[in-house]
Amino acid sequence: MTSHQTPEREALYAALSGMHLSPLWQSLHTLVPPHPTAPYAPALWRYADIAPQLARAGEVITAHEAVRRVLVLENPALPGRSSITQSLYAGLQLILPGEVAPSHRHSQSALRFVVSGQGAYTTVAGERTTMHPGDFIITPSWTWHDHGNLGVDGVCEPVVWLDGLDIPMLRYFDSGFAENDTQDSQTVSRPEGQSFARYGYNMAPVKSLYQSATSPIFNYPYARSREALELLSRTDAIDDWHGYKLRYTNPLTGGSPMPTMATFMQLLPKGFAGKRARSTDGSVYSVVEGHGKVTIGEQVFDFAPRDTFVVPSWAVVSFDCPQDDVVLFSFSDRPVQQAMGVLREQFLTD
Repeated sequence: MTSHQTPEREALYAALSGMHLSPLWQSLHTLVPPHPTAPYAPALWRYADIAPQLARAGEVITAHEAVRRVLVLENPALPGRSSITQSLYAGLQLILPGEVAPSHRHSQSALRFVVSGQGAYTTVAGERTTMHPGDFIITPSWTWHDHGNLGVDGVCEPVVWLDGLDIPMLRYFDSGFAENDTQDSQTVSRPEGQSFARYGYNMAPVKSLYQSATSPIFNYPYARSREALELLSRTDAIDDWHGYKLRYTNPLTGGSPMPTMATFMQLLPKGFAGKRARSTDGSVYSVVEGHGKVTIGEQVFDFAPRDTFVVPSWAVVSFDCPQDDVVLFSFSDRPVQQAMGVLREQFLTD
């Protein structure tokens, strides 16, 4: 910002304003900052506080009426924008026994991370998958999908999952489309588990015709992810910043399962006192297991299972788990930053 003003400059700026022009030198340092200054805040949403409000929502509106009965996790610094970061959306969705959230499709890519309850399903492109706590499920862009809750193995209870979407990105690009289906529930045209049988065992069909930037697997079961983390905790050296952290992958490319969002699962063993790190991809975390503490910048948050918290871009973060093993699921806009060549990370040693 140029501080020295003269009558000639003021007259120029007034003339420019009337022509929808502006002098770059007045905003250059804001437009091209020396480091990221995220306009959104660290925040934590306690599931114990949200669950009663979800239950109230279930009493006053049906899944069919709402289309998607979701409580949006709005960043406190971004009110009214339905955003948890500048590029990501997150919300907690409830579906009650016997309900169907009707079939539709949209340009936005979506992930579901099951937080609580048994008995729900989601159907994606004609294949149904049963949802279990800790499962990571994908809805690719412009793919028909619906959700229901019919119970499983005699269990039928309310089910809640965390929705993550790239809504703010598509809003920025003005590239969003949506369409409602002609029926509430898709006709199931493929047996459950077919996509995992084709692509989930380190193999793929020889004549695969799959063409998409999104993983051909749309359900990554928590049982397998948890087993992998447990084995690594017994065989591998622990990382001082991440504990034991794995990224979900697209089996056909080795890259992220979704073109706009990366997903991770990590185990922080009891007694873990992590070193500080930061990265340019703001991240959303869901606590799967255990109690612990996260320090984000100068703020400290105690977390419990099913809580959600957000770490802004370039905010210094560290984890402490003095009493429990902790498992965290997280997602971010990392693939987009990698494609642009702007992703930056820093691992602090002090």
